[in-house]
Formats: sequence, structure tokens, C-alpha cells
Amino acid sequence: MPPPQHDDNDQPPSVRRGVVFAIVGLALMMMSIDSTIVATALHALQHELDTTINWAGWTITAYSFGFVVMLPLTGRLSEHYGRRRVFLGSVIAFTTASLLCGLVDDIDLLIALRVLQAAGGAGFTPSATGLIVDHFGKERDRAVSLFGSIFPVGAMIGPIFGGLFVTYWSWRGIFLVNVPIGALVVVLALRYIPRDRVVVPTPTIKPDLPGLALLGTGLLAGMLAITYLGEAGTKVASPTFLVLLAVTVAALGLFFRHIGRTANPFIAPRLVYGRGFGAVNVVNAIFSGIPFGVVALIPLYATNRYGIAALGSGTLLVAQGVAAITLSAVAAFFIRRTGYRTPLYAGSLVIAIGVILLAIGPVVGIRPYTWLAGAAFLVGAGSGMLNPASRNAGLQLAPEHASTLAALRSMSMQIGSIATIAIATAILTGAGDPGVTQAWIYAAVVLFLAMASPLIARVPEHRGAW
Repeated sequence: MPPPQHDDNDQPPSVRRGVVFAIVGLALMMMSIDSTIVATALHALQHELDTTINWAGWTITAYSFGFVVMLPLTGRLSEHYGRRRVFLGSVIAFTTASLLCGLVDDIDLLIALRVLQAAGGAGFTPSATGLIVDHFGKERDRAVSLFGSIFPVGAMIGPIFGGLFVTYWSWRGIFLVNVPIGALVVVLALRYIPRDRVVVPTPTIKPDLPGLALLGTGLLAGMLAITYLGEAGTKVASPTFLVLLAVTVAALGLFFRHIGRTANPFIAPRLVYGRGFGAVNVVNAIFSGIPFGVVALIPLYATNRYGIAALGSGTLLVAQGVAAITLSAVAAFFIRRTGYRTPLYAGSLVIAIGVILLAIGPVVGIRPYTWLAGAAFLVGAGSGMLNPASRNAGLQLAPEHASTLAALRSMSMQIGSIATIAIATAILTGAGDPGVTQAWIYAAVVLFLAMASPLIARVPEHRGAW
């Protein structure tokens, strides 16, 4: 039985909401920084660990894989064992894995530890969302909406911190920096986050290992298939690619069949594709996940098409981050008036305009850097506008499943982002002119967003607090 929910009048005076938000926000910031900081150290990892760029790149791929697979499981654990317990356990696991990552001298072990680190980080968003829902009463919709201001900050400063560590210290610093932060979060959480209140003892859960294995197999095979397709000289008709693709389709098909038939799946089917929930999950994958992938590829685009140096191309993301942070805060404040569909439509339109500007390039008289920064700003602004609505749309349907729904949202975004980046890089690998090819990829993204926009009408509408 999930921990009981409490309304605004049930909260004891000892719950210091501002402090609780700051604690979970610090954890989410640490996790979001780690999702981008490693990219700056790939060259150093390749040479210092005597490996190839492909295996060095798997330090990012492995993190994404572990994160996506563990998200729904940690969401369910949060509901059954308590948000505070899972939050603390996740921070401890993430911090411990970070320490070990900073000490290893073997690429294979580092990749394995990155999966463990992701497993810990996967528990942050579900448990943090559950804590907000449990303890913030009528203000929970606005507090959850403000999460959208945290992730862009982490994604924006991650590459900057990574560059500083690699340049002036060592690649190990990108992992070791998490240790003092994680320790601080644990101490503060033990002091200020209220203990989980359970009225009825929680029954023992038998882990859904078959479901977890099928989902993990399908996702891993899919990521390997796309990675393999990106190798030079590889063709779609390659037996290796076709086998991996077949395993992906079969495993994911069996996964959805399994959760529809088993008594205790680790993801309830109705939360994945049930009425209202399915539309929210697809909208999150398309209109939150795909733009994240588009933004991640902007530095590469700036270098390939306009010859902008690495440092300059990296700073383009600052404009996107500032816009996302600002508009998320504004949209969170007005969400009770606007409802969900209006900011989703408006945000997706602004994102599309930003991506169109990326594709067509600067007009005469405007420097490429200025043009790209402006386009990135619009993509960030659009993402910020729709983030609060996309977060709350699923949660208000079933607040008692807040942790699982937060996990599913993050998983949907990760899948949309991973697919965008993987497909784009696979196409660019064999391109004669990568810059122009990426411009066409951006044009295709705009077309896809336009075709998917009718899905927003299927998102359940709501105004006011929930």
C-alpha cells in the first residue's frame, strides 16, 4: 500500500518546505550536471585509459541505459517503501558510484560503474516528486513545475565544469565532485526531510525481474543497433544490425505483453498507455525529449557548418539554458490560469520556430554565432513554456502514483532524446557535408513536430490546483 497522501492542512509545523525543496533541488542539480559533464572528458578518457573513442563514448551510453531502465522501478519502490527512504538510498548509491568512478583505471569497470551511478540517479526524480506531492499540499503543482528550472541549469553548467576539471585537474574530477555534494545532501535530508509515514505496513514486493529483463534487453539492443549503424561503412542490410533490430522489437513486444498479463508488473499498464496517460507520455517524448536532443547537437552543428571553435560552440547552450529557466518559472506561475494545452501548443510552436532558424541559417548581416544563439534561445524558451504543463498533466491524473509518473516522464524524455541523437549521428557519419546534412535533419524535426502537434489535444486539460 502506498504511503498516504496529505493535504495542505495535514502538514506539521516542522516541515520546512523551502529547505526540503532546496535539498531535493540540489540532488536533481547534481544528477543533471552528471548527464552532460562527461562529454567534455571523452578525449581524456580515451587516452588515459588506453581505449577507443567508441568505448569512451559508452560511458555516456551506459549512463543513459541504466537511467532509463531503472526509472520505472525506482518510481514503484518510492510508492511502496517511502519517498524519503528511496531518496536517501539513491543519493548514497549515486555518491558511492561516483567515488568509485573517479578511482578506476579500466574502461570496462568505468562503464559498469556508470550503470550503477545511473541506477542511483534514476531514483532522484521519482522520490523527489513524491516528496513534493506529500509535503507541499496545494502548492505542489507550482513546486513540481519549478523542477523545470533546475535541469537546464545543470545541463548548461555541466560542460563548463567538465572543461575546467579536465583542463586544470583530471577527468577524475568530473566524478569526484559529486562526493562532497552527495554527502551534504544526505546529511541535510536526514535532518530536514520528514520520515515516511506509513499507516499500514507495506507488504513485501516480489521484484518483476522478467519485466525488467525484457525492458533492459529491448533498450540495450536498440541502443547497440543504432550505435552499430553509425559506424563507418555499415549498411541497414547488415546482418548484425538486423539481428539487433529484431531483438529490440521482440523484447519490447514481449515486455508490453508481459505487463498486461502479470499480476504485479513494475510498471502498471494504465500508467503507460491508459486513457490520458498514453497521450501525456508520447507528448513528453516528442515535445520535451526531441528538443533536448536537438539542443545537444547544436555545438556539433556550429562547428561543422560554420567553423565555430569548441569553446564558442559550447557557450551557445547558455542562451538556451537561460531561456528555459526563465520561461519555466513564468509558466509555473501562470499554469493555473493557462491550463495545460495552451502552453503545450505555444511552447511547441516556439521550439519549431527556433529549429527552423537553425536549419535555414543566418540572413545577411547577422553573424552565425549570434543567429545560432538566438535560435537556441527560442528552443529553450519553448521548452520552458511547456515544461510545467507536461510535468503536471500526468501527475494530476493520479497523485498517489506521483513517483512512478515522474519516472515515466523522465523515461519518455530520455527515449526521445536518445533516439534523436542516435539517429542524427548515424546519418551524419556517412554524410559528405555534415553541416548541411544536419540542417536537413533539423528541417525534418520541424516537420515531425508539426505532424505530431494534434496529439496535444489528447492531453487531459486542467486548471487550478490539483
